[in-house]
Amino acid sequence: MLEVAGLTTSFPGESGEAARIPVVDGSDLEIAGGEVLALVGESGCGKSMTALSIMRLVPKPGRIVSGSVRLEGRDLLEFSVSAMRQVRGGEISMIFQEPMTSLNPVTRVGDQVVEAIRLHEPVSRSAALERCLELFVQVGIPDPQARLRAFPHELSGGLKQRVMIAMALSTRPSILIADEPTTALDVTIQAQIIRLLRDLQRELGMSILLITHDLAIVNEMADRVAVMYAGRIVESGSRLDVLARPRHPYTQGLLRSMPALAPPDERLPEIPGVVPPPGQWPDGCRFATRCSIQVEECRRCVPEMVAVADGHLAGCHLVETGQEPGGEA
Repeated sequence: MLEVAGLTTSFPGESGEAARIPVVDGSDLEIAGGEVLALVGESGCGKSMTALSIMRLVPKPGRIVSGSVRLEGRDLLEFSVSAMRQVRGGEISMIFQEPMTSLNPVTRVGDQVVEAIRLHEPVSRSAALERCLELFVQVGIPDPQARLRAFPHELSGGLKQRVMIAMALSTRPSILIADEPTTALDVTIQAQIIRLLRDLQRELGMSILLITHDLAIVNEMADRVAVMYAGRIVESGSRLDVLARPRHPYTQGLLRSMPALAPPDERLPEIPGVVPPPGQWPDGCRFATRCSIQVEECRRCVPEMVAVADGHLAGCHLVETGQEPGGEA
C-alpha cells in the first residue's frame, strides 16, 4: 500500500543552504493493506517529521532531498501541488499530535468536517452535513446533533480528538497516519481513543501508521513495528519479533524501561543520555554514545540493516557478526 525508501529530509544549518542538516536520514518503511505499522522511538528521533514528509507537509525551510514515497506504486514526491492536495486528506489522512490546537477555534466543528468532505467530494452542503453526523455517531461522540454546532473550546480534549478522527475518516482514506493520537489526554480517554482507532481500523480495513513512544499501545494495536533513532530505522519486524525478541540494544533499552516489565519496588532501568540533536549525530552507529555494549567498530562504521529472522531486520554491528547484542527484554 505504502512504501517509503531512502527518505531524507533536511533543514539549513547555521551557515545556510551550504550545510543542510538531515532530520530524517535514509528511512525505509512499508505498510501493507489493512495493516497497522507502529513507528516508535523517543522524542527527537524524527518520527513526526517522517509523517510530515510522507504527507509533503514539511515546514519551510525544510525540504525532502532524496528518496521516494510510493502509494500503490505512485511516487508522491513527483506529484504536483494540486495533485498532492487531492491525495492528502483523500487517500491518506492524518491525525495530528495536539487535538487542543488542531481545530480552528472560531469555526463550529461540524462546519470544519463539512468543509473537509466538500474539498474532496462533489456533494451538497446538506449531504456533507448528513455524512458528518454519521461520522460523529461512528466515532462515538455523544449527542452528535448538538455537537455539530459546538465550537472547539466547548469540547473536552477527548471529544476534540474524536472530531479530528471523524475529519480524518470523512473521505474514506486507505491510509491513516496517527501521530501520537493520545497526547495530552488523560489515561482513561487515551484507552478510549486507542480502542476506537483499533475498532475503526478493523471495521474499515484501512492501513494505519501509528506514531507513538508508548509501547503498551504498540502491543495492543500494531501488526508490525519500526524503531527509529536519530533519524534512522534501527529495527523492524512483526510486533512479536520486535517486542519479544528485540535485537537492537536501543529497542532492548526501550523495553526494559517499561514499568510493566520492571520488578516491583525497583528503580526502572534507563538508557543513559539523550537523543543527540540533528547536526550532532555521531559517526558510525548513532546509538553508540549511549550503548553499554559498543565496540570500536560501532564508533567508526554505520551498521547495515540485516535480517535476523524472516521479516525481522536490525542495524547493529554485533548482529552483523552473528553475535547477540543483548538478552531478551
